[in-house]
Amino acid sequence: MGKIVGIDLGTTNSVVGVIEAGRPIIIANSEGTRTTPSIVGFTKNSEIVIGDQARRQLVLNPKNTFYNLKRFIGRDWDELDETSISVPYNVKSNDNGNVRILSPFTEREYAPEELVSSIIRKLINDAETYLGDSIDSAVITVPAYFNESQRQATKDSAVLAGIKVKRILNEPTAAALAYGFEKSSSNNVLVFDLGGGTFDVSLLRISNGVFDVKATCGDTQLGGNNFDSKIVDWLAEGFLEKHKIDLRRDRQALQRLTEAAEKAKCELSGLQKTKISLPFITTSDDGPLHIEEEFDRKLFESLSEDLLDRLLEPVQVALDDSGWEADEIDEVVLVGGSTRIPMVQQLVKTLVPNEPCQSVNPDEVVAIGAAIQSGIINGDLRDLLLNDVTPLSLGLETIGGLMKVLIPRNTPIPVRQSDVFSTSESNQSSVVVQVRQGERPLASENKSLGKFRLSGIPPAPRGIPQVQVAFDIDANGLLEVSATDRTTGRKQTVSISGGSNLNEQEINKMIAEAKSKAAEDRIKRSVIDRKNNALTLIAQAERRLRDASLEFGPYGAERQQRAVELAIQDVEEFIDDDDPQELEISVSSLQEALFGLNRRIAAEKKIDSNPLQSIKNTFGSLKDELFSDDYWEDDPWDNQINSNYRNSRYGNSRDDDPWDNDYFL
Repeated sequence: MGKIVGIDLGTTNSVVGVIEAGRPIIIANSEGTRTTPSIVGFTKNSEIVIGDQARRQLVLNPKNTFYNLKRFIGRDWDELDETSISVPYNVKSNDNGNVRILSPFTEREYAPEELVSSIIRKLINDAETYLGDSIDSAVITVPAYFNESQRQATKDSAVLAGIKVKRILNEPTAAALAYGFEKSSSNNVLVFDLGGGTFDVSLLRISNGVFDVKATCGDTQLGGNNFDSKIVDWLAEGFLEKHKIDLRRDRQALQRLTEAAEKAKCELSGLQKTKISLPFITTSDDGPLHIEEEFDRKLFESLSEDLLDRLLEPVQVALDDSGWEADEIDEVVLVGGSTRIPMVQQLVKTLVPNEPCQSVNPDEVVAIGAAIQSGIINGDLRDLLLNDVTPLSLGLETIGGLMKVLIPRNTPIPVRQSDVFSTSESNQSSVVVQVRQGERPLASENKSLGKFRLSGIPPAPRGIPQVQVAFDIDANGLLEVSATDRTTGRKQTVSISGGSNLNEQEINKMIAEAKSKAAEDRIKRSVIDRKNNALTLIAQAERRLRDASLEFGPYGAERQQRAVELAIQDVEEFIDDDDPQELEISVSSLQEALFGLNRRIAAEKKIDSNPLQSIKNTFGSLKDELFSDDYWEDDPWDNQINSNYRNSRYGNSRDDDPWDNDYFL
């Protein structure tokens, strides 16, 4: 059985953690960094690049480089706001109203889940390399305010990546796990989670290893990217007024503006003002145009006032739902890189009269919590209990288009709730159960999670049949709905799984395609690796030949040098051929010849380090006549020298003389 890891699947960056020796740790990626940019791209050769490699091509290849994917996952096109779709790449709606992302290089469109699965796969590959073991399961975090569709879509992304999801964990809850790990005190904790694309606030009671979530609220369309957009709009509007050119219509210019805005935002966390410099941002009839602007913290805060207002409401709603007063909060935990913004920190201090906790890394704390949850599931960690809640109300649509709530928001999960309904017309033989999620009284204003039909109801007057509808939510927050006719016992059950905008057939097709491409990619990679290794070996061999010639002359190790030269020629002959076996044989021959040369060089160095032995080597042909063994053994001076040399740091006895070894005859 493989290991279980914890994954913080973020809008801007993703992190993977694991339990080692009873403690959670963050696993660095193949590039050596602890966070991986949540970016997927395609090169001109249609090869996929992920993380830092994809980030490097953002400006020059904006149409084929995709970020902010978390804002699209599990959502319909009509649910997206203007900020979410203001990206340099092409986002569209398909015939069913689902979000699709287009890549000109691959000439196809992708579901967001498909691209997100590539990020998950990279995280898993990096973790497997670090652990030296296979990974088949993971705990994946999502914003607490993710609805059922978004949770299912996240789970489908993991399935496409070949990973089983052991638990879907709310990000603020994961942060609280990390904060409360190994703490025995009892505290009321507010987790303020402002990431790159989403905002959540959760209230928890932590006491002796029990994590009890009291309330949660948030906004899945509010994050650090919105603050970046304010700066982008300010720059673009100023440029438009001055030069009559809207940079937001130029994909490359928009990407450069976005990167400059993010950099300015980060710099203003520690400085009062910064300079935004973008040379050659575009051209006009008069030549190249540039941006050179001073940007200060006061201006940034004035531009972001409406965003701060949007942060206030979820906090107040969570406090009202929990029944707590602000002064009952013992600790405030800040999560997400955007909480480093000074005005955000000041806002939190005005809401809760406590200094925010700075003992956790806001970029890594969620992954640490996910790793802790994976340890609980795996049995590595004990005496920890997590009680979570459902973020939004769940119910069904009744006659007249009203929403009948069966499970109110912030109900502890897992939970089962049921109610009895009847027919609205006489002799009605079937009923349609339309499942909704949200807080609005009208069903049409809430998110539709799916519907199914219960048929075979016996004819009866209106209001007589009794249909019991039950909602079951598991520990992952995933929903199963059942309807039972009490008269006949006929039952219809459905797991709400349409949220990813991918049906089972599409998912299976993508999995099969991924497997076939994985095999194809492995073959391509093995060919490339084989050639690269051969080129590396050739360079190493040529360097050793130069070293041998400089140190010992062209005839110091002539036979070994010649063997290496011939082996290099063989490798160069087969390196571009399609026959991997011939290349492998020639590489093995070069390795063997290089080993022989290294042995000879090492032996020569040992001989040169003993001057007396060098004389013996020079006159080796006269050894038996002039320097017989008896002569050397009887010479007291020689015996003394050899004795001293054997006792020295680098000395060898004559019995270990490498020159006398048959390998060199």
